[in-house]
Amino acid sequence: MDRRSFFEIFGTTAIALGLSKNSISAPQNQIEETLSKLGLKIPEASRPVAVYVPYRVSGNQVFIAGQIPPNDLDTPTYGKLGRDLTLEQGYIAARHVGLRILSQLKEACNGDLNRVVKCIQIRGFVNCSDDFTKQSNVINGASELLRDVFGESGMGARAALGANSLPLNASVEIESIFEINN
Repeated sequence: MDRRSFFEIFGTTAIALGLSKNSISAPQNQIEETLSKLGLKIPEASRPVAVYVPYRVSGNQVFIAGQIPPNDLDTPTYGKLGRDLTLEQGYIAARHVGLRILSQLKEACNGDLNRVVKCIQIRGFVNCSDDFTKQSNVINGASELLRDVFGESGMGARAALGANSLPLNASVEIESIFEINN
């Protein structure tokens, strides 16, 4: 049997068995099952409120523009940490920003989060008073969510920065970079 025939037969057999690159490395809907077990639901991807794209795919990387929390939660997510909001409220806001990151990532992956290889980096900005120094604790809300969803692959390099204001008076804004399978 020549090399070409072997791969044609193997490819046909793999297709007949329902195998693909993604199904070999991870069961279909693995990420959705994890989210369900965590009691989480990915929201619909939000549209930009200014002149930018919500994400950009370049090669095998996805660059996600800064995401801010929704403003329709039971917990306040807008205002300054250390003045208007508590550390716990900031953490919750960052966790919801993590869900918004997942919504953009899902769109970038054509609906298949199993294509995600790893988080490369997240950069979090916290709208805070001058004396607030717990930016890392706030951004942990998003970092822990990504770790809970993707395991160790969800842990990327990170920066947590304080800012004197953010767009729309959001408490948190986070941008991120992920590696995906093409």
